Amino acid sequence: MLGLACTQKVYLACGSTDMRKSIDSLAAIVQQSFALDPFGAALFVFCNKSRDKIKILQWDHNGFWLYYKRLEKGKFDWSKGGTGTAEIA
Repeated sequence: MLGLACTQKVYLACGSTDMRKSIDSLAAIVQQSFALDPFGAALFVFCNKSRDKIKILQWDHNGFWLYYKRLEKGKFDWSKGGTGTAEIA
């Protein structure tokens, strides 16, 4: 279950992300590429190139949560190009 009670912001990683990336690699993207704090009260959402999988990274007191969703049919409505993040909350 998503612990959204303490989440202040949601950031979408524009473009596609390699879904083989682990928690450490995704946290490094947040920190280095987006200049954001992966330990903050935020959700960081990543989508793959074919837009049928997402990963959500969230810090929770003493560790990271990594949520993963794979669609059996359809695609996520996601920006195909660009880099950086889009803040939605």
